[in-house]
Amino acid sequence: MFKYENDSRKVKKGQTFIAIKGLTVDGHDYIDKAIENGVSEIICEKDLDIDIPYIKVDNTEEYEKELLKKEYGNILDKLHIIGVTGTNGKTTSCYLIYQMLLSLGIDAAYIGTIGFYHKDEFIELNNTTPDILIVYRLLTEAYEKGCKYVVMEVSSQALSYDRLFGINYDVIGFTNLTEDHLDYHKTMENYLNAKLMILDHLKDNAVILVNKDDEKHTYFKKDGHKVLSFGYNADYEILNYEIDPAETKLKFKYDNKEYDVVIPLTNMFNIYNYLTMLSIVNNCGFSIEDIIKHTNELKAPKGRCEVYKVKEGFAVIDYAHTPDAEEKVIKAYNELKKNRTITIIGCGGDRDPKKRPIMGNIATTLSDYTIFTNDNPRTEDPNKIMDDILKGVKTKDNYEVILDRKKAIHHAIDIMQKDDILLILGKGHENYQIIGKEKQHLDDAEEVLNYKESL
Repeated sequence: MFKYENDSRKVKKGQTFIAIKGLTVDGHDYIDKAIENGVSEIICEKDLDIDIPYIKVDNTEEYEKELLKKEYGNILDKLHIIGVTGTNGKTTSCYLIYQMLLSLGIDAAYIGTIGFYHKDEFIELNNTTPDILIVYRLLTEAYEKGCKYVVMEVSSQALSYDRLFGINYDVIGFTNLTEDHLDYHKTMENYLNAKLMILDHLKDNAVILVNKDDEKHTYFKKDGHKVLSFGYNADYEILNYEIDPAETKLKFKYDNKEYDVVIPLTNMFNIYNYLTMLSIVNNCGFSIEDIIKHTNELKAPKGRCEVYKVKEGFAVIDYAHTPDAEEKVIKAYNELKKNRTITIIGCGGDRDPKKRPIMGNIATTLSDYTIFTNDNPRTEDPNKIMDDILKGVKTKDNYEVILDRKKAIHHAIDIMQKDDILLILGKGHENYQIIGKEKQHLDDAEEVLNYKESL
């Protein structure tokens, strides 16, 4: 059992409870609950009148980080840890790395947006990169169960909040940088600087892999560390490709040798995701030939370009929730369509409002028809979110608004014609809708399958 816990609801008998003062919740208010649950020790910031031992410190959050590093840092040093950062592509790239390592016979784990995976264990996570205590617990328990490699999605917020204190990477990858999370970072410069904090988490011999076709790749470098690139005119160089709805044929070159591979994923952005995976795994010591040999075993993660045959066309579920991701997905399927693209999309509440009109414009400009709907409105008025989205719409006759997401999906399927492609964007793997502060069950893929069966 992991020794420490900072959530009173999860503490177990014999653990030490660390009372953290958070932004909205103060762990000191739940000390009695932790004691009820059988903790053997409390770490806090004030004097207590209790019957169990406690340690009073100036700052429990800082103390927690140092404590975790001191107690578990030696275990983390024994793991090969891979980190991938960037705006888009982190989940797919990391999931491909995880799958490839398993195919190569390596005991590996994955930590990211779609949860924690190791062997037969799956744990749902609240954040792309979770709380530091959760990260340490997952890494430690994975190591104790035989894990050798861990691949992690690394978010800008996690880096800003120092959730990766004491965690260092053997290999890191940079996918791209486009507008997102500006409600938190305020400017793109701040956003970039947050991403660059990953360079402070490198082991001495760590290798950096970058997407050369993103202009910000030049910032991801550090003295004494090898930097390699993927993309056009890169170290792992795209020579040519052929995309169809089921697979992608790719020719690339590395170290003056050309390779051909058939990837069981489609669209241009998945070429970059594949090369992120291949370049990273190659720099973990595995040959390109072996990686190519196991490529046909790869699958897209849930909610990343999941394709379903519906009526006489296709429905695609994807997590695209930024202007860049939305544009790439719609353009990709426009290249594959034989009739129309119909896009369902919305924007989350209590999040960056600046991207809303941009996303409204992209959807209606690039799609033949758009249905705007809810996407986790949270505590914000859905009508206000929709007003912001529609400010960017310049057309008048190729969209409608259906705030109820379930009804929007059903309506879109109703109006599908032969060879139409329906893009359901924004939520991907999520199986809930946050309305107010309540999570209500809603799974885009489930709605497609259920409604398809009822036709």
